[in-house]
Amino acid sequence: MGVKKIPERMCCGCSTMKPKKELIRIVKTVDNEVKLDFTGRLNGRGAYICPDKECLAKARKNGRIARSFGCEISDELFKEFEDELQGKIL
Repeated sequence: MGVKKIPERMCCGCSTMKPKKELIRIVKTVDNEVKLDFTGRLNGRGAYICPDKECLAKARKNGRIARSFGCEISDELFKEFEDELQGKIL
């Protein structure tokens, strides 16, 4: 019996590969709504970031999240993400 493979994803901010459970998923739903998915179970297109504000800031600056979803993400939404991350980390 072999070792079970752990799924890995790349952070949109720092571009490092990490186990999926260590990252937070950002999802674009069928209704074109973009939000954080802490459960990892929402339907839609997903992108992943590390659970810190620096990676979110890098992902915002380099535009990787917007590119992966094919739409612009507003500053207000990034501020909401930052506040939600702050609440979950503390």
